[in-house]
Amino acid sequence: MIGICSYSGYIPRYRLNRGVIYGAMGWMNPATIALARGEKAVANFDEDSITLGVAAGNLALQNVDRSSVESVYFASTTLPYKERLNAAIMVPALGLKDQVRAADFTASLKCGTTALLTALDGVKEGNSAKTLVTAADCRLGKPGSPQEMLFGDASAAVVVGSENVVAEYKGSYSVTYDFGDHFRGVNSKYDNQWEDRWIRDLGFDQFIPEAVNGLLEKTGMQIGDFSKVIYPCIYAAARRGIAKKLGMIPEMDQDNMQLEVGETGTPHSLIMLAKALEDAKPGDKLMVVSFGSGCDAICFEVTDNITKIPATLSATLASKADLDNYNKMLVWRDIMPADFGKRKEVDHWTRYSAMWRNRMLVLGLVGGKCSKCGTAQIPAADICVNPDCGAVNTMEPYPYADKKGKISSFTGDNLAASVDPPAIYGQVDFEGGGKFMFDFTDCKLDEVATEMTVTMSFRRKYYDEKRDISGYFWKAVPAKEDN
Repeated sequence: MIGICSYSGYIPRYRLNRGVIYGAMGWMNPATIALARGEKAVANFDEDSITLGVAAGNLALQNVDRSSVESVYFASTTLPYKERLNAAIMVPALGLKDQVRAADFTASLKCGTTALLTALDGVKEGNSAKTLVTAADCRLGKPGSPQEMLFGDASAAVVVGSENVVAEYKGSYSVTYDFGDHFRGVNSKYDNQWEDRWIRDLGFDQFIPEAVNGLLEKTGMQIGDFSKVIYPCIYAAARRGIAKKLGMIPEMDQDNMQLEVGETGTPHSLIMLAKALEDAKPGDKLMVVSFGSGCDAICFEVTDNITKIPATLSATLASKADLDNYNKMLVWRDIMPADFGKRKEVDHWTRYSAMWRNRMLVLGLVGGKCSKCGTAQIPAADICVNPDCGAVNTMEPYPYADKKGKISSFTGDNLAASVDPPAIYGQVDFEGGGKFMFDFTDCKLDEVATEMTVTMSFRRKYYDEKRDISGYFWKAVPAKEDN
């Protein structure tokens, strides 16, 4: 049996009410009032598609033997690097071995399902025991545009394999067209879109039924066999038309989460699939359809193992905080310039030779544990930190990314250069030993206290404008139950 062994969805903490956006930019485009309902997910200033993908990937790998993962596929249209394997940055952050196949999938909003199909084919052909597929996007719409209202940031991940399958793969059907509904050139920062009516009537209304009917004919199934049909489409009238054309009943139409999260691009079909799997019961058949330069339609049947997977998407969806300042989002996304002071002008990018030597600490948050006395420490050193031991060259790799810690001290620094002042950082004591200084994120200063539990999160440490590169490290996130 081949299919999905584990899955997850990750929604960033911050949500921006669309009414706030309209209050700031409605004067430029009053017609966006029609889109001003609900809220959208906004990635924090230190989050991008890589960090979102790592967050979803780590959630999906919670109940999976990570040593069994042999391939890692990352799908996104907002890759931080055009030339540097983005998936390779994620491998150590996901706690995976170096001996894996990794690839980036991009350039189309359906590349998430294309990566999933590639993973399924790889497992079917015996080329991989398990494959992790992650998808994430942080797309930008110009201020005042409909896209700014509609787009949200999020990620999803699935583990594909042949053991402990929660959703068995039953077949797929794909169509590919050079259909320019949304497009971005090599130097474009913002999404460009063609006319809504053309996208709706020629794109969604024709391509999705073609893919769905092709899958039904290929598998010999009927539309009534499915508990849920999952497809991304922001146009409410078009969704009703597609459902009617396909013969769907209302209960089969999976909610697209537009009012809570927004249109998330590449991961959107997989996020909707994660939500459907959270609510599914054994025997349910699910069809997931993507849209972008054509469509992929994939069929799964839920197994008895579905009850073993935690509802990570719903958990991150519920764990949220309001982003009540529209201008803050503009500064975070480098849409509006701001003065960060002279301290921001320091040239502090990590040289790649130093990065290579310390990659397991920087990307994997791996310290050391003395094989003689069992003392854990971060960073690892040649000499054991335990004064009663002092053994030399006895350190074994010891991961901290999955460890909880307690805040032993912290400060709020209003003089440090930060896009979300004050900069909050301090010392963290880890369970099992080890102490290190981290930046804190996804919190406000008045929410932080000593002895508070923290978890670790892979984040963007800096963005170097001169070289157009991002650097990554781990930050401490105060546990929400302690807030």
